[in-house]
Amino acid sequence: MTGVDSAPLLLPPPEDPGPLGRATRAQRTALVVGLALLACLFFYLFRSVMLPFVAATGIAYFMHPVAGRLHRLGVPRWLAALILVVALLAVMLTFALLLYPIILAQVGLLLQRMPAYVVEVQAWANGTLSHLQQHLGPDFVDNKLREIVSAHAGAMIPYAVGALTQVIGGGFAIVNALTVLVITPIVAFYLLRDWSFIVRRIDALLPLRYAAVIRAQAYEVDRILSAWLRGQLLCCLMLAVFYAVGLTVVGLDLGLIVGMTAGLLSFIPYVGTITGAVTSLGLALAQFPTWNGVIMVGAVFLLGQILEGYVIYPRLLGNRVELHDVLVIFALLAGGAAFGFLGVLLAVPVTAVLGVLARFWIRRYLHSPLYLDRRAPDDGMPP
Repeated sequence: MTGVDSAPLLLPPPEDPGPLGRATRAQRTALVVGLALLACLFFYLFRSVMLPFVAATGIAYFMHPVAGRLHRLGVPRWLAALILVVALLAVMLTFALLLYPIILAQVGLLLQRMPAYVVEVQAWANGTLSHLQQHLGPDFVDNKLREIVSAHAGAMIPYAVGALTQVIGGGFAIVNALTVLVITPIVAFYLLRDWSFIVRRIDALLPLRYAAVIRAQAYEVDRILSAWLRGQLLCCLMLAVFYAVGLTVVGLDLGLIVGMTAGLLSFIPYVGTITGAVTSLGLALAQFPTWNGVIMVGAVFLLGQILEGYVIYPRLLGNRVELHDVLVIFALLAGGAAFGFLGVLLAVPVTAVLGVLARFWIRRYLHSPLYLDRRAPDDGMPP
C-alpha cells in the first residue's frame, strides 16, 4: 500500500484561454447557486447514509496535522494514517469496555429505585397541590386535578427511563457496531491518507480569477473551524471528567452517567450545564435525606461553571473563535431539525463558512460605493 501524495495534479489550463475563457456575471452566479443547491439536495437525499462519511471526514480533519507531522518525520503517509486510526479505535474500545458495564450497572440501579422515585414525585405533587389548595381555596384545586397531576407526575420518570434504556440498549449497539466500528474507521483511513492529495485536487479546480480570494477565505474557515472543534472537544472531555468524578465523589448514585452527559452536551452552550444541573439536583432531592447532599451537588456544577468560564474556555479557545454562542445554538437546532443528527454534525462547519463569507461581503460592502456614497438626497439625483 502506498500513499498518493506524489500523484500528479490535474493538467493546468492554457496560459491564454482566449475569448472563451471569459465568464459573465450571470454564469458565475449560476455556478455558485447551482453548486449550493446541488450540495443541499445531495445531503438531503442521502442523509440516511451520510453519517459515517461525515464522521470520518471530521476524524480525518482533526487528525490531519498529526499525520502531517509524522509524515515529515519520515513515516509514510499511509502508515501514519493507519497508526492514528488504530489508536483511535483502541481508545474507543477501551473506553467502551471500561465504562459500558458501569453505565449498565447504574441504569440497573435506576430501574430498581424507580418505584421509590415515582412515589416521591407523586408525594411532592400532592403536597404542592395541597399547599395551593390551602392558600387559594378548594375551588382552585379540585380532586380531579389532583388525580391527573399525581398520575402524570409519576409517569414522567418511567417514560424518561424507558427512552434512556432504548437509546443505550438499541441505538448504542447498532450505531456503534455498524458505523463507528466498521465503516467510519475505513473511510477515515482513506481520507486521512489522501487528505493532502484531495486538497490539491480541489485547489486545482478553483477558477483562476478568484483562486486567491477563495484560498484566503478557505484559510479563514480552517482557522476558525479547527480552533472551535479542537478546543470544544477538549473542553467537553475535561468537563465530562470533572462532572462525572465530582458527582461520584459527593455520592450521587447516577453521578457517572449524569456527569458524562452534562460534559459531552457542553458543545451546545448552556444546554449541557442546565440539563446536568437540573437532573442532578432532582436525583439529589430524591436520594439524600438532608439538604447537605443537594448543596454539594449544586456546588459541583457551580465550580464547573467557574472552571469552564474562567479557566478552560479562555485557555483552550480564547479569542480565536468567531462563532457567537447564539449562532451555534441556532445552527445546531436548525441542522437537527433539517437533517437530524447529520445536521448537528454539519451545523458548526456550515456556520463557520457562512460567518467567513458574511464578514468578507461586509468588508466588500464597507468599501463599495453603495456604502461610501455621501450625496445629499436633494441634489437632484435619483436615490
